[in-house]
Amino acid sequence: MNCAVLVRCAAATALLGSLASVAQAGEVYGGFGLPGVMIGYAHAINSSFTVRADFATLGEHDLDGEEEGIDYEGDLKLHRTGVFADWFPTTSAFRLTGGITFNRIRADLVGRPTGNAITIGDTTYAATAEDRFDVSVKFPTTTPYIGLGWGHQLRNPGGAGWVVTFDVGGSIGKAKVRGTVSGPLLSQTVSQEDIDRELEELEDGVGKVRFIPQVSIGVSYRF
Repeated sequence: MNCAVLVRCAAATALLGSLASVAQAGEVYGGFGLPGVMIGYAHAINSSFTVRADFATLGEHDLDGEEEGIDYEGDLKLHRTGVFADWFPTTSAFRLTGGITFNRIRADLVGRPTGNAITIGDTTYAATAEDRFDVSVKFPTTTPYIGLGWGHQLRNPGGAGWVVTFDVGGSIGKAKVRGTVSGPLLSQTVSQEDIDRELEELEDGVGKVRFIPQVSIGVSYRF
């Protein structure tokens, strides 16, 4: 976890702590699903509104695959801190949620030729084992969140105990794809037009994703 994530977690905790004097009840909660394993804290403002913050992570995972003669290897990182406000329109635990998420979601891939040539864009180039076409895919650092769910309703301060929670929603943001070439041959021969064309092909899949989904289930403990 980098320093920026720690700062955001501390800021979210401080915000919720400052509301403790007016809150009716609090809870800690955990869950799993997308975007990973989650832990958080919630406080009630009044009978209809709750504020909360949580941290979720899928950790880091190795990636590999082949695309048109390019052998890709790399890793995926997914960490997310969120600050949310829940509105309960009825007396049930159903809620609508809005908020902001602070993300560290990116994939870094090293692409090497599978033989003595590599196709980038519409052109096939001679290549050595030292030549590379590296790609990074990164989602925005800060994104708005909208969703709905069940749980975190803290109307009754005396109602301590365990409660099941559920969330479905998403952080709105589009991934950016970037690429660079390096090596004794590719760095001298590959045109920017071919790099852009190759990235466009990658964006046909990744670039169409305009939100980071959340589908998670968990439990909370009220106190």
